[in-house]
Amino acid sequence: MKFEEVIHSRRSIRNFKDKKVDWRDVIECIDTMRYAPMAGNVFSPRIFVVDDKEKIKRLAEASQQAFVGEVNLVVVVCSDKKRMTNSFEKEGEKYLHQQAGAAMENFILALTERGLATCWIGYFHEEEIRRELKLPEIFQVEALFPIGYSSEAKGETRDAKGKVDLNGVLYFNKYDNKKMKNPKSIKV
Repeated sequence: MKFEEVIHSRRSIRNFKDKKVDWRDVIECIDTMRYAPMAGNVFSPRIFVVDDKEKIKRLAEASQQAFVGEVNLVVVVCSDKKRMTNSFEKEGEKYLHQQAGAAMENFILALTERGLATCWIGYFHEEEIRRELKLPEIFQVEALFPIGYSSEAKGETRDAKGKVDLNGVLYFNKYDNKKMKNPKSIKV
């Protein structure tokens, strides 16, 4: 699949087939996280692969989203706060979330390319997840990813329906400037 096709076909899936996912395929997708941009080349994400059905059930409860419990694998991504604050002090907290987001995007695009499906879960009770995974205090939970095979019918590409119009969010040089200067009109 071409990169643009991967981006356009990626969707948040909440209905999964009753088909087991091979954890080795997921590990290959997790590996793509290492190639995301990292401030100072300090890799702060920590990745947990959960295949224990009881733990998955409790993660579903912690996220208050029942469909999370329908899969046989959930990936939980955390950030190591200490690594970033040791390297960048207060600014490290900002970088922490930026690079976690970049790494997680690589991951979900790799899943899509391999025909796997997920939904980025950002709402959850962090303390419940911490307790379930026995996380050290320095780890901050970023997101959960239930992984499976979509049982939803393949739809149109993302840009075909319900996505924001680029012209509504794009500015040039300052707020409310919606036009780029024609290079021929710029005086040198």
